[in-house]
Amino acid sequence: MNRTVRTTEDVLGLLDRLFPPTEPFWDGFYADRSADRPFFTPAPDENLVSYLDRGLITPGRALDLGCGPGRNALHLAAAGFEVDAVDLSATAVAWAEERAREAGLAAGPRFHRADIFEVELPHARYDLVYDSGCLHHLPPHRRISYLALLDRVLAPGGHFAVTAFAAGAMGSERPDEELYRLGVLEGGLAYSPEELRSLFRELTPLELRPMAAQAPGSALFGLPFLLTALFRRTAAL
Repeated sequence: MNRTVRTTEDVLGLLDRLFPPTEPFWDGFYADRSADRPFFTPAPDENLVSYLDRGLITPGRALDLGCGPGRNALHLAAAGFEVDAVDLSATAVAWAEERAREAGLAAGPRFHRADIFEVELPHARYDLVYDSGCLHHLPPHRRISYLALLDRVLAPGGHFAVTAFAAGAMGSERPDEELYRLGVLEGGLAYSPEELRSLFRELTPLELRPMAAQAPGSALFGLPFLLTALFRRTAAL
């Protein structure tokens, strides 16, 4: 059959196929743990720690999107959150589960090897949805799926935090339509504060800033080419 597009999901799937599959890339990315990649650190994001220290977020149910080897999911669990963490890469999830065992947390995160748009979660709503580096690896059309996911899982009064490549510092700044002509995301998409505010306009922005750089050996993760943002959903839906 040549005429296969009938639903919105058919359109999204068709557009997905214009880009290379991502699961093999991420499995390869996480396979060599000795590689010099700053994201392999066990340290949590400095902005996440700051939100907790300042009482901007408090323990509840947390969903970590694109959790990688679990550094932020483990920090949230240690802080008293009930955590579900999702990643497409089986290699990353296996590493995260290993780290969780080594940490010996009484209530460690539940790790799910799945596409964030297809994962079956144990809870319908979460008080915190945390994304450190997932959004900027999504092709433009999947922002539709991302917003639908947030609308479905973020609890009233809940918080959404995202860390993405910062425009002018890291990532592709090509217009969305040009990315489809190229068929690649050029390593990830850059976002400006204005673009994040616009994308998540149904949420209330609490803080948008560059991630604070951390000195070598720091207990926190921080790279200044990343943009951090914290939003809150209205308490009444």
